[in-house]
Amino acid sequence: MLLACWSVKGGSGTTVVSVAIASAFADASPTGALVVDLAGDVPAVVGLSEPQGPGVGGWLAAGSGVPADALTRLEVAGPGRLRVLATGGAESGGHEGAGAEVAVGRATVLAALLAADPRPVVVDCGATPGGAAAAVVAAATTSLLVLRPCYLSLRRAQQLGVRASGIVLVGAGGRVLQPVDVEAALDVPVVASLDHDPQVARLVDAGLLGHRVPRALRRSLRHVA
Repeated sequence: MLLACWSVKGGSGTTVVSVAIASAFADASPTGALVVDLAGDVPAVVGLSEPQGPGVGGWLAAGSGVPADALTRLEVAGPGRLRVLATGGAESGGHEGAGAEVAVGRATVLAALLAADPRPVVVDCGATPGGAAAAVVAAATTSLLVLRPCYLSLRRAQQLGVRASGIVLVGAGGRVLQPVDVEAALDVPVVASLDHDPQVARLVDAGLLGHRVPRALRRSLRHVA
């Protein structure tokens, strides 16, 4: 199973949603789960050291001369049975390599390898996916648009032309736009609605979200994971 989380604006919560879903999969699956970071923030959220060596960005930048199984060797152990494939250090083609445009063929190979992985794979694609992220979103079994219910986000989502299979609304409480309005505007079902939770913020700041996902957050995402 390949699940992609993406957004149309930075700061929408794709990393928190990705880590929470991947952690739930890791707990439930005998093979564990893999979270792939194309946005650059997953290691910090799960309490890992900032990547210095190569990651998925370096693998993408290296081209076809790098064997496919090299991708697996770049994984590091996360909390519990969660494995992390980080973007990688900037000096090794990390943040730039994963976020920038890459050869279409290379991005397609990445998406195919992740889709074929026997474990549940969750990819944090970040904002407005392009390059490798676009290939992953296109190949994903489930594509989740992580969205704040505001007019500008809806407008960008309509203009982007990338269709999700479901929407995760973040901070919907007290907003004028309700889930039914978002569904009508984008013709995509809202599969989860997350309220602002100080406990989640504290765990993210402490790098402990992968170790302990709050029960309320798990419950909100139960139909996704």
